[in-house]
Amino acid sequence: MSGWQGKLLRVDLTAGTCQSEKLNEQWAKDYLGGRGLGSKYFIEEVDPGVDPLSPDNKLIMAAGPLTGTYGAANGRYMVITKSPLTGTIACSNSGGYFPSELRYAGYDMIIFEGKAEYPSYLQIHDDKVRLVGAVHLWGKSSQDTEDAILAEFHGDAKVACIGPAGENQVNFACVINDKHRAAGRSGVGAVMGSKNLKAVAVRGTGGVKIADPIAFREAALESYGLLKQNPVSGEGLPALGTPVLVNVINQFGALPTRNFQKDTFEGAEAISGETLAATYLKRNKGCMSCIIGCGRVTGLKGSRFGGDGEGPEYESIWALGATCGINDLAAITKANYICNEYGMDTITVGATVACAMELAEKGLVSEEEIGMSLKFGDADAMVKLVEMAAKCEGFGAKLALGSYRLAESYGAPELSMTVKKQEFPAYDGRGMQGMALHYATSNRGACHVRGYLVSPEILGLPEKLDPQATDGKATWAKIFQDFTAVVDSSGVCLFTTFGIGAPQFAAFCTAATGLDYNEEVLMNLGDRIYNMERVFNLKAGIDPSQDTLPKRLLEDPIPDGPLKGEVAKLDVMLPVYYQERGWSAEGIPTEEKLQALGLAS
Repeated sequence: MSGWQGKLLRVDLTAGTCQSEKLNEQWAKDYLGGRGLGSKYFIEEVDPGVDPLSPDNKLIMAAGPLTGTYGAANGRYMVITKSPLTGTIACSNSGGYFPSELRYAGYDMIIFEGKAEYPSYLQIHDDKVRLVGAVHLWGKSSQDTEDAILAEFHGDAKVACIGPAGENQVNFACVINDKHRAAGRSGVGAVMGSKNLKAVAVRGTGGVKIADPIAFREAALESYGLLKQNPVSGEGLPALGTPVLVNVINQFGALPTRNFQKDTFEGAEAISGETLAATYLKRNKGCMSCIIGCGRVTGLKGSRFGGDGEGPEYESIWALGATCGINDLAAITKANYICNEYGMDTITVGATVACAMELAEKGLVSEEEIGMSLKFGDADAMVKLVEMAAKCEGFGAKLALGSYRLAESYGAPELSMTVKKQEFPAYDGRGMQGMALHYATSNRGACHVRGYLVSPEILGLPEKLDPQATDGKATWAKIFQDFTAVVDSSGVCLFTTFGIGAPQFAAFCTAATGLDYNEEVLMNLGDRIYNMERVFNLKAGIDPSQDTLPKRLLEDPIPDGPLKGEVAKLDVMLPVYYQERGWSAEGIPTEEKLQALGLAS
């Protein structure tokens, strides 16, 4: 096989065995890799009704056929499992250098099953694979874990691991690789912790075979040029990283503030990308083969906290900042460092703290129970609660469940800003109707990186759409969701899609594999992946009634800013979306649709 390495590694943690297997070539062709191929294996092997934290759940790390090549930002992988936060299929994306190293060791994916008797980690050095004890690593931060593994295994290895939040099975724990890159959402780190799996360390000395190197080089050069010319990937992200969006979204009037009670934040400038660049930024940083370099290497020297690390990104600044009513960039950055050290999703933990702040201000939870006074804008309390959540300490044990379960436990689930129990990212759907529709229909709950309609609705890429219009948004949502499934399955960073599209991905995939992946084939592949995930969720009990938004977004108009008076018009768009998808009026994929995609049972 070209493009693919042609084999996977199956690790039975219960038995302590590691076995190489030939990759299913037909599945690889039909689902590409990463999100698509990993999810296909997962769905074929796991009962949708499985308890996410039981040994019967599996966890898959899957790269794409472009992972580890020299194309445009081709260094991504996916962590796939059933989510303890949402109950949906979880598929979390990360970059850095670990994904490419896995491919250089000769593997397209690793399937973990069962549960180790005691804390363990996996060592891979090309075809030499073994499970070793990790009792001495249990309790260590993600950074300390990586340092210890490099010292005892191989100094050039790449490491993916969990921190204490994963060990404590925090519902939104993540998997950290290369110390600062995160497969961040849906609690994949909690599943890893439930299996007593502390880390995966990989050293690979091979390469990736390309079917047509000349055509691949031409596709790479074209993509480099397009990305450099694009104002987002060529200017905004390299200069300011994702925090470039803080002022953009705030000025537009859709930056959720104080748990979505407002949509403009008076402290936005103080936590913006511009302010970060002028204060704590040391330099930018890219992942494997990346020409964008959106990562932020930062340090808090001179602040009351101190310390060094990476980030915060835009979503983290919002979750630990605006939605908590906090304009203290040092505190936000410190909380972000804590999340990286403990291995925890910044979006969910920040949004859950914001929910707790509203519960406290409404008198639904007492100061005594929280262990401190709590109100919007209290930066020191936010930092403390983030660490308490990671440790499941005191009130932090309730925060560790996520905002939906927290709010529900106090009789106010409507104060949780979630879809399918996953917290919203930093864009209010009341201000962007396409995003509202995407949030409601996303297969993993509220998520911006499964159909980033912010791009056409705000940034005007690939063309400018009226954010408040509802006509045509069902078509756009489907296109973006399907194309994102392709990108996630290829092993390429989603940020490349600001500058390149389906024609360039078709060229890359065709040149890498030697198969005819034209644009139509790729979009059909994305449709297949999206429907496959939908069917799994339905079998898992996630019915179409959950294709909805919080009451606050549907009924409470934006109270301030340029978009004052707007609500999410989901009732207008959702029936059209179901029709566009080829589903029944109730939101169920029809037998005819599944048959056309090769998904019929």
